[in-house]
This record gives sequence, structure tokens and C-alpha cells, in this order.
Amino acid sequence: MEAGEIGGALLFLLAVAGAVAAAVSVGAVDFSRPLAAGAPLGFQQAVSWLIGVLDGTSSAAADVYWAWVAVRAGVIAPVLQVAVWACMVMSVMLVVEAVYNSVVSLGVKAIGWRPEWRFKWEPLDGADEEKGRAHYPLVLVQIPMYNELEVYKLSIAAACELQWPKDRIIVQVLDDSTDPFIKNLVELECENWANKGVNIKYATRTSRKGFKAGALKKGMECDYARQSDYIAIFDADFQPEPDFLLRTVPFLVHNPEVALVQARWSFVNDTTSLLTRVQKMFFDYHFKVEQEAGSATFSFFSFNGTAGVWRTVAIKEAGGWKDRTTVEDMDLAVRATLKGWKFVYVGDVRVKSELPSTYKAYCRQQFRWSSGGAHLFRKMAKDVLVAKKSSHNAILDFV
Repeated sequence: MEAGEIGGALLFLLAVAGAVAAAVSVGAVDFSRPLAAGAPLGFQQAVSWLIGVLDGTSSAAADVYWAWVAVRAGVIAPVLQVAVWACMVMSVMLVVEAVYNSVVSLGVKAIGWRPEWRFKWEPLDGADEEKGRAHYPLVLVQIPMYNELEVYKLSIAAACELQWPKDRIIVQVLDDSTDPFIKNLVELECENWANKGVNIKYATRTSRKGFKAGALKKGMECDYARQSDYIAIFDADFQPEPDFLLRTVPFLVHNPEVALVQARWSFVNDTTSLLTRVQKMFFDYHFKVEQEAGSATFSFFSFNGTAGVWRTVAIKEAGGWKDRTTVEDMDLAVRATLKGWKFVYVGDVRVKSELPSTYKAYCRQQFRWSSGGAHLFRKMAKDVLVAKKSSHNAILDFV
């Protein structure tokens, strides 16, 4: 028997059981009395009664049917009606949000709006970084990875080649790999860059508790991490351009109310298949419309989990990384927003990455994001609604 047939049989049995229970609860069926005069007893009685229920010849069949109708009309139908209306309301909200964001995005492009219009941005010391190295803040670059055999060299190299005074940057590789061979390769790569004069740290854990959130949280417990001013985060398949910090960190330095600077993603495999082309379309909408509109109107927009720079104090004030959901990035962003921190989206700063190339990997990614978001909503809906520093836009965006 196929899984679908088994599921259908179970649903039928549950329906019959529910109908019988409803009939008993309203007194429509009394199993303490005989079903009919001269009816057989025991197992034969139960079988004959069930046959009568199914073919409609038993008097109890009518009782069960009308009891089931009453349950459907009085309980199930109202619940379904409320659910339908709730879905309709949420659909209308999504349409209104999409139209609003699209209009704002078109306006942003029409007037050439840039984040520098709202937030101050100046290079820290022009083109001579050695001359002004004392004015450069200490930046920690975190790279969480898990069995990343194909891309670990690219991500580590990109982080180690970031343009920043060597004594004001620390690259921290958070390796949660379970394959000893891969762990050894990653550690050797870190040693190679350390021999070149890069301040790089290799960190690993005995367990993967909390997964990515747990790794980031553990990484912040190091003394050198606590002393950092800002933390840049890149997933293992992301490779920032050398000038990434020079273009993003000044927003944090000159604007003390800003907690996060989020860059845009670009993709090296967006034309390899129909699946990656469709994904690129969705991500283009997310960055060009949703995040552009959120940043331009000073509304809430979430951290994307990578290709961003956080103010260390903001992470601590928001409660640090939590592993209660699979969307730890959105979790932290919401808590930071509730504390009154501002975010900046810089769309002209792009970080290369890869899209899931198989349908299975894509489904796994989307399930993690959607289920994690729903879980986070259940946990934080009350906090968002009662928070004193939440704006109406932030509440609507979170919903």
C-alpha cells in the first residue's frame, strides 16, 4: 500500500471515529443497548453494525450522519471560515506591501536616492590606510562553515585579502565540520594565511549545539572578539571584494545609532539552470525592492545572515545570538530593532555567492527560512506589539 493510500485510510478512520464520538456525546447512539432485536452479540454484532452504518440500512447510521453534520456546521465550518478570512486578509496585506515597496523602489531609482543622503559617510583616512591606522576600529571577520570542501579556500582567501590595517582586523574561521579530513584542510589553510602575516584564528567546537547561531555565539566569547568594535559575517560560500570594509564600516563609525550595514548578494551561478535563474529573480526583488524600500523609508528590514557588518555593542545589547529558531539572523535583527537601533542597506556593495543548484537543496533552504520565520513570529509577536521603541512600520513589516 502506498503512503497516500495509507494516509487516506487513516483520515477515513479518524472521520468515522470523530462522527461516532460526536454521536455518543449528544446521546444519538447508545452502545449499551442492542442495535436491533435478535442481533448477534460480540464481534459479529460490531461487524454487522458497522456494515449497516456504511450502507445506510442501520438506524444508527442516520444518527451518526446527522451528528456529523451538526459537528461540521457548528464547529468545523466556522473554524474554516475564520481561517479563510485570515488568509484573505494576509494576502491583501502582502499585495499592499508589494505595491507599496514597488512604488517606493521606483521613486528611489527616479531620484537617485542613496543611503549617504540620510547617514553620514566619509572615508576613514582617504587612500592612505597606514597613515590613519590609529583611527581604524578593530574589526572581527567571522566565517562560519560546515564541511565546506568546495569553497573553504575561496572564502578564507577573500576575508584575508580585505583592505584594512593588519593590526586592526581579525579573521575568525568557525569550523563546525564533522569530517576530520575537511577539518584538517581548513586548519591548514588558516595556518598558511597566518604564516603570511594575517591575524587569523581557527576555532572549532566539540558539538554543533545551536548550529550556526551556536558557532557565532561561541566565537564572540573569545577575548579578542569581545574587544572588537565591529563584526563582519560571511557564510562559507561568500567572497567579499577587497574594499568591502572600506565601503561599509564608515557608516557605523560616523553614525552611532546604526547597528548593521547590509550589503547585496550577487551570484556566480545565476545562469547555470532554470532553477538558479528563477532564484535570482526572487532575490533581485528582495534586494532591489524590499530592502531598498525598507532602507529608504527607515523601516525595518532584516539581516540576511551574511554579507553584513554589525556593531558589537548592538549585538550584546540585543541579547546576542540565540539558537531558538533556524532564522537566527532575523531573530537578532528584530531584537536589535526593538532596542531602537537603525539599519543601513548599501545596494551598490555586492558580495559574490552561490545559489542552490539542485531542487532538493533549494527546498531545504526554503523550508528552513519559512518554518523558522513562522516559529520566530510565534515567539516574538507579543514583544513586537508591546515594545515602546517599535514604530508602526516595524510592526507591519514584522507581521
